[in-house]
Amino acid sequence: MATLTVPHQAPDAAEDAEQLRKAFSGWGTNEALIISILPHRNAAQRKLIREVYSSTYGEDLLKDLDDELSSDFQRAVLLWTLTPGERDAVLAHEATKKWTSSNQVIMELACTRSSAQLLDAKAAYHDRFKKSIEEDVAHRTTGDFRKLLFSLIACHRYDGGDAVNMTLAKQEAKILHEKFEGKQFADDEVVRILSTRSKSQVNAALNEYKAQFGHEIGKALESDDGGEDKFLWLLRSTIKCLTRPEEYFVEVIHGAIAKTGTDEGALTRVVATRAEVDLKVIKEEYQRRHSVPLAKAIAKDTGGDYENMLLALLGEQDE
Repeated sequence: MATLTVPHQAPDAAEDAEQLRKAFSGWGTNEALIISILPHRNAAQRKLIREVYSSTYGEDLLKDLDDELSSDFQRAVLLWTLTPGERDAVLAHEATKKWTSSNQVIMELACTRSSAQLLDAKAAYHDRFKKSIEEDVAHRTTGDFRKLLFSLIACHRYDGGDAVNMTLAKQEAKILHEKFEGKQFADDEVVRILSTRSKSQVNAALNEYKAQFGHEIGKALESDDGGEDKFLWLLRSTIKCLTRPEEYFVEVIHGAIAKTGTDEGALTRVVATRAEVDLKVIKEEYQRRHSVPLAKAIAKDTGGDYENMLLALLGEQDE
């Protein structure tokens, strides 16, 4: 499901570190050399390259990349070179520093990562920022947004398998219907179900909801006046992330490149965080929904080294 392409016999970390050092030497930076290496190494390999680079040259590879590169290409390379836990910590910290009620990054992290991955992100957040994700989310949000987001990020949901309790699914489908019919969208029971149940159990409850009440749950989460209620949008996105994450990420990418002016932040975030996970599935879903290859859509809206970096992560370029 990943799009990352790693050579069968990749050079060892010392050779990669040496080549990256050469990319920074002389007049100008050899961006093509960087693109030939980093987007073709997995998380463990990138971590080892950083360690060898530091021990060999006494420098921090991330700092050198930050100094040598610029703009959207710089951000894509830096995010990719971080470990997944570090990357998520940085994204979460950025989200809490510039919080708005429509910002979905915290929800995205909480709902599309496994419990182990979320713990890694929390540990990296502690190490980098000397506080917790939970305290920053609680500090930066209010009202219903705080209630939902804090619960999502703080809980440690079970993700050990596909087993579900169908009796419970029927019961909780009825609870969700009752609360949504009463417009109690941030009710404690709604938040409890979405933040503590396994993803398989949530999906079972939603299937029961449709079977019992004749429509998808999203229909109950539409604003009465046809406008865009930001909390209802967040709630719908939460459910989609828990049950159909590939559809959610397709919407984020399409939203980033379909409007006037590309949202490079959202585009980079999705490509960098999903290339080692399920970007192949996202590519297939994008093609199915929009009748155009994702690589072609991205190439149309980006350019230069930034475009080449994203396409490499999409598996569209040879190393």
